[in-house]
Amino acid sequence: MRHSLKYIGLVILVLLFLAASCKTGRKEGNQDPVKVTTLRGPAGISMVHMMDSSTQLDGRQVHYQIKNEPMQVRPLLFQEKTDFAVVPTNMAAILYNKGVNYQLAAIPVWGTLYLFGSDPQIQGWSDLKGKKIHLMARGMTPDVMFRLLLKENGIDPQKEVSLDYSFPTHIELANAVASGKASLAVISEPMISMVMHKNPKVQPLISLNEAWEAYADSEIPQTALLVHKPLAQSNPSLVKDFLKAYRRSIQWINHHPRQGGQRVVHYNILNNADVASQSIPRCNLHFEAAYPIRGQVNDYLKTFYRMNPDIVGGKIPDENFFFQK
Repeated sequence: MRHSLKYIGLVILVLLFLAASCKTGRKEGNQDPVKVTTLRGPAGISMVHMMDSSTQLDGRQVHYQIKNEPMQVRPLLFQEKTDFAVVPTNMAAILYNKGVNYQLAAIPVWGTLYLFGSDPQIQGWSDLKGKKIHLMARGMTPDVMFRLLLKENGIDPQKEVSLDYSFPTHIELANAVASGKASLAVISEPMISMVMHKNPKVQPLISLNEAWEAYADSEIPQTALLVHKPLAQSNPSLVKDFLKAYRRSIQWINHHPRQGGQRVVHYNILNNADVASQSIPRCNLHFEAAYPIRGQVNDYLKTFYRMNPDIVGGKIPDENFFFQK
Protein backbone atom coordinates (compact mmCIF):
# COMPACT_ATOMS: atom_id res chain seq x y z
CA MET A 1 0.00 0.00 0.00
CA ARG A 2 2.84 2.35 0.97
CA HIS A 3 4.61 1.63 -2.34
CA SER A 4 1.39 2.27 -4.24
CA LEU A 5 0.97 5.67 -2.57
CA LYS A 6 4.58 6.56 -3.35
CA TYR A 7 4.03 5.53 -6.97
CA ILE A 8 0.85 7.61 -7.27
CA GLY A 9 2.59 10.57 -5.66
CA LEU A 10 5.47 10.27 -8.11
CA VAL A 11 3.07 10.16 -11.07
CA ILE A 12 1.30 13.27 -9.79
CA LEU A 13 4.60 15.13 -9.42
CA VAL A 14 5.61 14.17 -12.96
CA LEU A 15 2.26 15.32 -14.35
CA LEU A 16 2.50 18.61 -12.47
CA PHE A 17 6.03 19.14 -13.79
CA LEU A 18 4.92 18.45 -17.39
CA ALA A 19 1.95 20.77 -17.03
CA ALA A 20 4.18 23.54 -15.70
CA SER A 21 6.67 22.95 -18.50
CA CYS A 22 3.95 23.16 -21.14
CA LYS A 23 2.57 26.30 -19.58
CA THR A 24 6.02 27.86 -19.45
CA GLY A 25 6.67 26.83 -23.04
CA ARG A 26 3.48 28.48 -24.22
CA LYS A 27 4.27 31.62 -22.31
CA GLU A 28 7.76 31.82 -23.74
CA GLY A 29 6.45 31.24 -27.25
CA ASN A 30 4.09 34.19 -26.86
CA GLN A 31 6.88 36.47 -25.68
CA ASP A 32 8.25 37.03 -29.19
CA PRO A 33 7.98 40.77 -29.86
CA VAL A 34 5.51 42.10 -32.42
CA LYS A 35 7.59 43.81 -35.12
CA VAL A 36 6.20 46.86 -36.91
CA THR A 37 7.96 48.54 -39.84
CA THR A 38 6.86 51.98 -41.00
CA LEU A 39 8.24 54.75 -43.21
CA ARG A 40 9.78 58.12 -42.40
CA GLY A 41 6.95 60.31 -43.68
CA PRO A 42 3.15 60.36 -43.31
CA ALA A 43 3.04 56.67 -42.33
CA GLY A 44 5.54 57.20 -39.53
CA ILE A 45 3.71 60.34 -38.42
CA SER A 46 0.47 58.34 -38.24
CA MET A 47 2.05 55.90 -35.77
CA VAL A 48 3.72 58.20 -33.24
CA HIS A 49 0.88 57.90 -30.72
CA MET A 50 1.08 54.11 -31.04
CA MET A 51 4.80 54.24 -30.42
CA ASP A 52 4.02 56.05 -27.16
CA SER A 53 0.95 54.13 -26.01
CA SER A 54 0.94 50.69 -27.68
CA THR A 55 4.25 49.23 -26.61
CA GLN A 56 2.53 45.98 -25.60
CA LEU A 57 -0.22 43.90 -27.22
CA ASP A 58 -1.61 40.73 -25.65
CA GLY A 59 1.32 40.70 -23.25
CA ARG A 60 3.90 40.94 -26.03
CA GLN A 61 6.33 43.80 -26.54
CA VAL A 62 5.83 45.85 -29.72
CA HIS A 63 9.00 46.97 -31.51
CA TYR A 64 8.73 49.77 -34.07
CA GLN A 65 11.32 50.53 -36.74
CA ILE A 66 11.28 53.40 -39.24
CA LYS A 67 12.77 53.07 -42.72
CA ASN A 68 13.59 55.90 -45.11
CA GLU A 69 12.32 54.30 -48.33
CA PRO A 70 9.86 51.54 -49.32
CA MET A 71 12.67 49.59 -50.99
CA GLN A 72 14.21 49.12 -47.53
CA VAL A 73 11.01 47.39 -46.38
CA ARG A 74 10.85 44.88 -49.24
CA PRO A 75 13.57 42.51 -47.97
CA LEU A 76 11.87 42.29 -44.57
CA LEU A 77 8.68 41.15 -46.28
CA PHE A 78 10.35 38.58 -48.48
CA GLN A 79 12.21 37.22 -45.46
CA GLU A 80 9.10 37.45 -43.24
CA LYS A 81 10.99 39.43 -40.61
CA THR A 82 8.22 41.86 -39.69
CA ASP A 83 4.63 41.34 -38.50
CA PHE A 84 3.19 44.61 -39.81
CA ALA A 85 4.61 46.87 -42.50
CA VAL A 86 3.67 50.02 -44.38
CA VAL A 87 4.41 50.31 -48.12
CA PRO A 88 2.83 52.05 -51.14
CA THR A 89 -0.36 50.26 -52.18
CA ASN A 90 0.89 49.37 -55.65
CA MET A 91 4.05 47.88 -54.08
CA ALA A 92 1.80 45.83 -51.79
CA ALA A 93 0.12 44.41 -54.92
CA ILE A 94 3.49 43.65 -56.55
CA LEU A 95 4.72 41.83 -53.45
CA TYR A 96 1.50 39.84 -53.10
CA ASN A 97 1.74 38.76 -56.75
CA LYS A 98 5.32 37.65 -56.07
CA GLY A 99 4.04 35.38 -53.31
CA VAL A 100 4.94 37.24 -50.12
CA ASN A 101 3.01 35.92 -47.14
CA TYR A 102 1.24 39.18 -46.25
CA GLN A 103 -2.25 40.61 -46.64
CA LEU A 104 -3.55 44.14 -46.97
CA ALA A 105 -5.13 45.08 -43.63
CA ALA A 106 -5.81 48.82 -43.89
CA ILE A 107 -5.23 52.08 -45.74
CA PRO A 108 -3.91 54.77 -43.37
CA VAL A 109 -2.64 57.47 -45.80
CA TRP A 110 -4.86 58.93 -48.51
CA GLY A 111 -3.01 61.08 -50.96
CA THR A 112 -0.20 63.42 -49.96
CA LEU A 113 1.19 64.37 -53.38
CA TYR A 114 1.53 67.92 -54.70
CA LEU A 115 3.28 69.70 -57.51
CA PHE A 116 5.17 72.44 -55.75
CA GLY A 117 7.86 74.97 -56.45
CA SER A 118 8.68 78.63 -56.82
CA ASP A 119 7.49 79.26 -60.40
CA PRO A 120 4.81 82.02 -60.17
CA GLN A 121 3.59 81.32 -63.71
CA ILE A 122 2.00 77.99 -62.73
CA GLN A 123 -1.70 78.52 -62.15
CA GLY A 124 -2.99 75.25 -63.59
CA TRP A 125 -2.15 72.20 -65.67
CA SER A 126 -1.93 74.04 -69.01
CA ASP A 127 0.86 76.21 -67.59
CA LEU A 128 3.09 73.14 -67.30
CA LYS A 129 3.68 72.88 -71.04
CA GLY A 130 7.35 73.31 -71.85
CA LYS A 131 8.40 73.10 -68.20
CA LYS A 132 10.95 70.81 -66.53
CA ILE A 133 9.36 68.88 -63.67
CA HIS A 134 11.35 66.78 -61.21
CA LEU A 135 10.13 63.42 -59.94
CA MET A 136 11.91 61.25 -57.41
CA ALA A 137 11.81 57.80 -59.05
CA ARG A 138 10.72 56.52 -62.45
CA GLY A 139 7.90 53.99 -62.17
CA MET A 140 7.00 54.73 -58.56
CA THR A 141 3.56 56.02 -57.51
CA PRO A 142 4.25 59.78 -57.85
CA ASP A 143 5.72 59.34 -61.33
CA VAL A 144 2.97 57.06 -62.64
CA MET A 145 0.17 59.13 -61.17
CA PHE A 146 1.59 62.42 -62.41
CA ARG A 147 2.01 61.13 -65.96
CA LEU A 148 -1.56 59.84 -65.95
CA LEU A 149 -2.91 63.17 -64.69
CA LEU A 150 -0.88 65.06 -67.30
CA LYS A 151 -2.62 63.03 -70.01
CA GLU A 152 -6.02 63.54 -68.41
CA ASN A 153 -5.40 67.29 -68.46
CA GLY A 154 -4.39 67.37 -72.10
CA ILE A 155 -0.60 67.28 -71.81
CA ASP A 156 1.62 64.69 -73.49
CA PRO A 157 4.21 63.67 -70.85
CA GLN A 158 6.57 62.47 -73.58
CA LYS A 159 6.53 65.61 -75.72
CA GLU A 160 5.12 68.64 -73.94
CA VAL A 161 7.00 68.53 -70.63
CA SER A 162 10.46 67.43 -69.55
CA LEU A 163 10.41 64.92 -66.68
CA ASP A 164 13.64 64.83 -64.70
CA TYR A 165 14.64 61.98 -62.34
CA SER A 166 18.01 63.38 -61.19
CA PHE A 167 17.09 63.27 -57.48
CA PRO A 168 16.10 59.67 -56.70
CA THR A 169 14.71 60.00 -53.15
CA HIS A 170 12.10 62.31 -51.68
CA ILE A 171 14.66 63.80 -49.27
CA GLU A 172 17.14 64.61 -52.07
CA LEU A 173 14.36 66.07 -54.19
CA ALA A 174 13.02 68.18 -51.34
CA ASN A 175 16.50 69.56 -50.65
CA ALA A 176 16.94 70.35 -54.34
CA VAL A 177 13.74 72.40 -54.37
CA ALA A 178 14.66 74.17 -51.13
CA SER A 179 18.05 75.17 -52.54
CA GLY A 180 16.64 76.26 -55.92
CA LYS A 181 18.21 73.40 -57.91
CA ALA A 182 14.72 72.23 -58.91
CA SER A 183 12.03 74.83 -59.58
CA LEU A 184 9.14 72.38 -59.99
CA ALA A 185 8.75 68.97 -58.34
CA VAL A 186 6.18 66.36 -57.36
CA ILE A 187 6.61 65.34 -53.75
CA SER A 188 4.58 64.58 -50.66
CA GLU A 189 4.14 65.81 -47.14
CA PRO A 190 5.89 66.22 -44.77
CA MET A 191 8.68 67.19 -47.18
CA ILE A 192 6.59 70.07 -48.55
CA SER A 193 6.31 71.73 -45.14
CA MET A 194 10.02 71.19 -44.57
CA VAL A 195 10.89 72.86 -47.89
CA MET A 196 8.49 75.76 -47.28
CA HIS A 197 10.14 76.32 -43.91
CA LYS A 198 13.59 76.50 -45.53
CA ASN A 199 12.47 78.52 -48.57
CA PRO A 200 9.32 80.68 -48.20
CA LYS A 201 9.18 81.22 -51.98
CA VAL A 202 8.19 77.57 -52.48
CA GLN A 203 4.46 76.82 -52.39
CA PRO A 204 2.13 73.94 -53.31
CA LEU A 205 0.92 74.71 -56.83
CA ILE A 206 -1.31 71.78 -57.83
CA SER A 207 -2.80 69.12 -55.57
CA LEU A 208 -2.52 65.72 -57.24
CA ASN A 209 -5.00 64.46 -54.65
CA GLU A 210 -7.71 66.84 -55.84
CA ALA A 211 -6.86 66.12 -59.48
CA TRP A 212 -7.13 62.37 -58.82
CA GLU A 213 -10.50 62.79 -57.11
CA ALA A 214 -11.77 64.70 -60.14
CA TYR A 215 -10.48 61.92 -62.42
CA ALA A 216 -11.43 58.81 -60.39
CA ASP A 217 -14.24 60.16 -58.20
CA SER A 218 -12.45 58.81 -55.12
CA GLU A 219 -9.53 59.56 -52.84
CA ILE A 220 -6.09 58.03 -53.38
CA PRO A 221 -5.57 54.86 -51.29
CA GLN A 222 -1.88 55.68 -51.42
CA THR A 223 -0.35 53.70 -48.57
CA ALA A 224 -1.01 50.14 -47.38
CA LEU A 225 -0.67 48.48 -44.00
CA LEU A 226 0.29 44.82 -44.44
CA VAL A 227 -0.05 42.05 -41.86
CA HIS A 228 1.89 38.79 -41.80
CA LYS A 229 -0.65 36.13 -42.77
CA PRO A 230 0.51 33.48 -40.23
CA LEU A 231 0.06 36.02 -37.43
CA ALA A 232 -3.39 36.96 -38.69
CA GLN A 233 -4.38 33.27 -38.74
CA SER A 234 -2.85 32.27 -35.40
CA ASN A 235 -3.66 35.38 -33.37
CA PRO A 236 -6.54 37.35 -34.90
CA SER A 237 -7.27 39.07 -31.56
CA LEU A 238 -3.78 40.60 -31.51
CA VAL A 239 -4.23 41.86 -35.07
CA LYS A 240 -7.63 43.29 -34.15
CA ASP A 241 -6.11 45.09 -31.15
CA PHE A 242 -3.30 46.45 -33.32
CA LEU A 243 -5.75 47.84 -35.88
CA LYS A 244 -7.81 49.48 -33.13
CA ALA A 245 -4.67 51.06 -31.70
CA TYR A 246 -3.66 52.31 -35.15
CA ARG A 247 -7.08 53.88 -35.71
CA ARG A 248 -6.80 55.65 -32.33
CA SER A 249 -3.28 56.83 -33.17
CA ILE A 250 -4.46 58.51 -36.37
CA GLN A 251 -7.44 60.09 -34.63
CA TRP A 252 -5.16 61.41 -31.89
CA ILE A 253 -2.61 63.08 -34.17
CA ASN A 254 -5.30 64.67 -36.33
CA HIS A 255 -6.80 66.25 -33.18
CA HIS A 256 -3.46 67.13 -31.54
CA PRO A 257 -1.16 68.40 -34.33
CA ARG A 258 0.98 70.55 -32.03
CA GLN A 259 1.58 67.77 -29.53
CA GLY A 260 1.94 65.34 -32.41
CA GLY A 261 4.62 67.50 -34.01
CA GLN A 262 6.70 67.19 -30.86
CA ARG A 263 6.38 63.40 -30.90
CA VAL A 264 7.35 63.34 -34.60
CA VAL A 265 10.60 65.07 -33.67
CA HIS A 266 11.09 62.75 -30.70
CA TYR A 267 11.03 59.74 -33.05
CA ASN A 268 13.37 61.46 -35.53
CA ILE A 269 10.83 61.48 -38.37
CA LEU A 270 11.39 65.23 -38.80
CA ASN A 271 13.71 67.57 -36.91
CA ASN A 272 11.38 70.56 -36.48
CA ALA A 273 8.20 70.36 -34.39
CA ASP A 274 6.54 73.39 -36.05
CA VAL A 275 7.14 71.94 -39.52
CA ALA A 276 5.76 68.58 -38.39
CA SER A 277 2.64 70.21 -36.93
CA GLN A 278 2.01 72.19 -40.12
CA SER A 279 2.39 69.07 -42.27
CA ILE A 280 -0.17 66.94 -40.42
CA PRO A 281 -3.37 68.35 -42.04
CA ARG A 282 -1.87 67.81 -45.52
CA CYS A 283 -0.75 64.26 -44.67
CA ASN A 284 -4.38 63.22 -45.20
CA LEU A 285 -4.40 60.55 -42.50
CA HIS A 286 -7.49 58.48 -41.86
CA PHE A 287 -7.76 54.80 -41.09
CA GLU A 288 -9.88 52.49 -43.24
CA ALA A 289 -9.95 48.71 -42.94
CA ALA A 290 -9.05 47.33 -46.37
CA TYR A 291 -11.66 44.63 -46.90
CA PRO A 292 -14.74 46.89 -46.83
CA ILE A 293 -13.15 49.24 -49.39
CA ARG A 294 -11.56 46.54 -51.55
CA GLY A 295 -13.50 47.79 -54.60
CA GLN A 296 -11.95 51.24 -54.26
CA VAL A 297 -8.47 49.75 -53.80
CA ASN A 298 -8.91 47.53 -56.86
CA ASP A 299 -10.14 50.46 -58.97
CA TYR A 300 -6.98 52.34 -58.00
CA LEU A 301 -4.79 49.37 -58.95
CA LYS A 302 -6.69 48.83 -62.21
CA THR A 303 -5.89 52.39 -63.26
CA PHE A 304 -2.18 51.64 -62.93
CA TYR A 305 -2.63 48.22 -64.55
CA ARG A 306 -4.09 49.83 -67.67
CA MET A 307 -1.03 52.07 -67.93
CA ASN A 308 1.46 49.27 -67.34
CA PRO A 309 0.63 45.89 -65.72
CA ASP A 310 4.10 45.71 -64.17
CA ILE A 311 3.22 48.63 -61.87
CA VAL A 312 0.97 46.26 -59.88
CA GLY A 313 2.91 43.04 -60.45
CA GLY A 314 1.33 41.87 -63.70
CA LYS A 315 -2.23 41.30 -62.46
CA ILE A 316 -4.85 42.61 -60.06
CA PRO A 317 -4.53 40.68 -56.77
CA ASP A 318 -7.26 38.17 -55.95
CA GLU A 319 -9.64 38.28 -52.97
CA ASN A 320 -7.08 36.73 -50.62
CA PHE A 321 -5.02 39.91 -50.91
CA PHE A 322 -7.38 41.48 -48.37
CA PHE A 323 -7.31 40.61 -44.68
CA GLN A 324 -10.76 39.92 -43.24
CA LYS A 325 -10.99 40.43 -39.51
